[in-house]
Amino acid sequence: MRQNRSQTKVIATIGPASSSKEMLEKMFHEGIDVCRLNFSHGTHEEHLQVINYILELNAELNTNVAILADLQGPKIRIGDVQDNKIELKDCTEVLFVTEKCIGTAQKLYLSYTNFPKDVNVGDSILIDDGKIKLEVLETNKLDTVKARVIYGGFLSSKKGVNLPNTKISIPSLTEKDIADVNFALDNHADWIALSFVRSANDLFQLKEIIRKKKKLARIIAKIEKPEALADIDNIIEASNGIMVARGDLGVEVPFDQVPLIQKDLVKRCIEKAKPVIIATQMLESMITNFRPTRAEANDIGNAVIDGADALMLSAETSAGKYPLGSIIAMQRIIDWTEKGFVFDRETPPTANSITFLPDSICLNACRLASQTGAKAIVTFTNSGHTAFKISSHRPNADIFAFTRNKTLLRKLSLLWGVRAFPIAEHKKMDTAIKHSIEFLKNNDYLHDGDIVVHVGSIPFEKRGQTNIVKLSFV
Repeated sequence: MRQNRSQTKVIATIGPASSSKEMLEKMFHEGIDVCRLNFSHGTHEEHLQVINYILELNAELNTNVAILADLQGPKIRIGDVQDNKIELKDCTEVLFVTEKCIGTAQKLYLSYTNFPKDVNVGDSILIDDGKIKLEVLETNKLDTVKARVIYGGFLSSKKGVNLPNTKISIPSLTEKDIADVNFALDNHADWIALSFVRSANDLFQLKEIIRKKKKLARIIAKIEKPEALADIDNIIEASNGIMVARGDLGVEVPFDQVPLIQKDLVKRCIEKAKPVIIATQMLESMITNFRPTRAEANDIGNAVIDGADALMLSAETSAGKYPLGSIIAMQRIIDWTEKGFVFDRETPPTANSITFLPDSICLNACRLASQTGAKAIVTFTNSGHTAFKISSHRPNADIFAFTRNKTLLRKLSLLWGVRAFPIAEHKKMDTAIKHSIEFLKNNDYLHDGDIVVHVGSIPFEKRGQTNIVKLSFV
């Protein structure tokens, strides 16, 4: 296993190219922190097999690789097309209908039944990640829309459709999503990603499902709609983390705006101590090529420098020719970038908030670590709040989180810099500190002479009351 793991975490999407236990084990050894299950593809049986492999490998390798269930959401697609390939030529007209049919260059089925009601003349229709563009000419507001091809091209079955100018009326959680989230919650998912979030209100139904099932999975809001950007502060507040889903986002908003949107979202999430994932086309060329482009290396390096918690591989690991090579390449870029960069992102605690005192402790623990050149900051946490806050300051010291809450171990794998370990019940802080140092020394994370900052609570069994910082030599 990679002993000197990077602070920036790596998420790998699991699919046909990576779903065997043998390949998963190789990916674990190369340093992945989270496995993403994409519910836009695959059956529950296939996903369950992968989940079982992940749990088995975590037990065998003594790791805490997390499980991220990514819901499809209200993804709009065209239906099947004739011979699985048609050509839409520039300046021709096409009818979009809501009754299923085999698509031709003259007529296409669209899975969005309210499309004729919601769309307006002049709206854009983008197909296959924006490769094909049409403009709405007319709608009968019932079941048919006429559009003109602006930029044509070849089109295969079931390609995705984006409507950047249209306010769609599809609910954020579809019937398929509800079935998928129940399956994921019943089978140990640590994080649930909700697609096409438009406002903070979209998150509440998912939260209610998790609450009713008495599960502890946390929610990632995927940002890929312009409406989400208008409500971004509330979405960050209502979620447990954010994914900058640049694929659909780059089609739904002007592509030239995506770089600064990404940087702004990373900054906002760090300030709110919410993990942020950068996703889509990180190493797109490695779906077919054995090495990345220089532009992709720069893209990854910039995301690391910005302070993103995690970088995600999609088709590169799920269906690409080089799933393991993609992980190795991403990890190399991350490692080299982190080696030459100092982070230290101090974020002052919010005055008069209910967590003002523990948040102040976390801030000053990071300041103390910087001042003394501490090797590590060790937190004792039950809810994860302390680990989230310490991580958000992006200290140069390693972050180790010890918890009695075993359901938290894998969840913390998504957080920048955090390595989580279980700890037995202790009555006194001194014995917990002693145990943590012995454990970290025995596992080669600490050595004699290292300085360590401990963060916890007195009395030790008091939960949610971070109130002490202790500085010591190993």
